[in-house]
Amino acid sequence: MADLFKKKTTITDPETGAKVARYSKKWYGRYRDENDRLRRVALSTSKTAAQKMLNDLLHQVERRRAGLEDPIDKASRRPIEEHVEDYERHLQSKNNSPQYISELVTKLRRYIDECRWRYVHEITVSDVESFLVDLRKKRGLSVQTSNHYLKAIKQFVRWSARTKRLPSNILDGMGTINVATDRRHDRRSLSPEEFVLVYNVAKNGPPSVGLPGPDRAMMYLLAAWTGLRRGEIGSLTTGSFDLESEVPTVTVAAAYSKHRREDIVILHSDVVTAFEEWLAIRDPEPDEILFPVSPVISVTDRRTSDMLKFDLGAARSIWIEESQSKKEREAREKSDFLKYQDSQGRFADFHCLRHTFITNLARANVSPKTAQSLARHSDIRLTMDIYTHVEQEEQATAIRGLPSLV
Repeated sequence: MADLFKKKTTITDPETGAKVARYSKKWYGRYRDENDRLRRVALSTSKTAAQKMLNDLLHQVERRRAGLEDPIDKASRRPIEEHVEDYERHLQSKNNSPQYISELVTKLRRYIDECRWRYVHEITVSDVESFLVDLRKKRGLSVQTSNHYLKAIKQFVRWSARTKRLPSNILDGMGTINVATDRRHDRRSLSPEEFVLVYNVAKNGPPSVGLPGPDRAMMYLLAAWTGLRRGEIGSLTTGSFDLESEVPTVTVAAAYSKHRREDIVILHSDVVTAFEEWLAIRDPEPDEILFPVSPVISVTDRRTSDMLKFDLGAARSIWIEESQSKKEREAREKSDFLKYQDSQGRFADFHCLRHTFITNLARANVSPKTAQSLARHSDIRLTMDIYTHVEQEEQATAIRGLPSLV
């Protein structure tokens, strides 16, 4: 049984009060599926087009009854949430970090809720574009955050097309927006003078965000002299360090490295000396996490940006108080020296110490390729364009080094 029909509705004429029968503009199809259940679906306002669409549905039913169902057609009838759960298991099978998976899946579910997608084939370019515009214009999120959301849905759609859940990657042509047009959290590097002051203030200072001053100072030194990230430092135990070899190293296990492979990082001799002194006082257990700051490893998620902001503020106050004259004090108060956020809007949060490490490599005339390797970056443009900072004074020094006209 299969036929076309128009829906009949009865309305009340507002003038006469009489009941009037009206028919829908759109044609509907009525048919029995492969399980012999009666189905009614909206088709088209054109009877010819509606008949063709109904014939296609009947053809699909016959294929399903014969066991020849198209996998895309089968996937289209599953709720989109089931596909997201499959995608989450796929990410887990690739050994992605739990935090990365959680962030990605959370973004996908936000799309689903706000775009009201019920099935995977309902994803459209216009829906994605509208969602991203809404994020930026109405909710005030940055272009960079918008790009992260776009990458999340593009990854999901690409996987869906590859696994025969969608006929094609419909978002393939969508590109990200240049983040330089809307920077919200640019970072700077600390100068050598700034680092020494904040290191000493932390080392001799009171606890902050639950960590003693010496522990914070040791974290700063490791981050600024190795380029290790917060989560990587938060995974270290005494067993991570090899201080007896001719070349001392610290090893980050693959589970905690950003690119999911074991990283062996060479330690500077000054870092080794400071670490051994700190270790003698700290006296940790063999398998104890030395710096419990990462929620991935420990139960505590410490705000390392607040930690460095605290020590920068303390160091800046001392530096200003050491002024020898009123004029010098006024100049220091106007300066960006030791500021958490400088006059250009750049931040000196904990990740700025990684910027400091890579910038110091450039100042030491380390070759770009070696700097890329030490930074553990896959793309040298990331090393040179984002993490290497050239300050105005360095530019002025370079200009002064040009040949004289005379």
